Amino acid sequence: MMTEERARQLEDALRNAGVRVTRQRAALLRVIASSDDHPDAAELHARAEAAGAGVSLATVYRTLTTLQAQGVIDKLEFRGEPARWEAADQSHHDHIIDVETGEVIEFTNQRIERLQAEIAQELGYEIVHHRLELYVRRVKEK
Repeated sequence: MMTEERARQLEDALRNAGVRVTRQRAALLRVIASSDDHPDAAELHARAEAAGAGVSLATVYRTLTTLQAQGVIDKLEFRGEPARWEAADQSHHDHIIDVETGEVIEFTNQRIERLQAEIAQELGYEIVHHRLELYVRRVKEK
């Protein structure tokens, strides 16, 4: 989805929640819409400030919470890290988190997906939702 289209979707979500889309919030929404990584609230605030938004960190948090409640962004809570955010309209993927650098890598693996479905089926269930996070450390070469 294009940045402007995503920004409009985020604006619509705020309006549907009864939140006024101020100039500052609109600038923040453009920052969120253009993010192709997994920023936390402080990083989004810094990016919005760099873009001249003049938005408070409290407004960033309130806006993120509202967007999450509207189902247009997802909150990612990785162990030991501040919450990060990503668009909710992405295709299913899992995450690898580098515990030394904090880098988050998205991946999909059909073998893992099939194995999870098989395990659930063997236990008499079907998967309706899941999230896989692998915490990794780069292997040091000898």
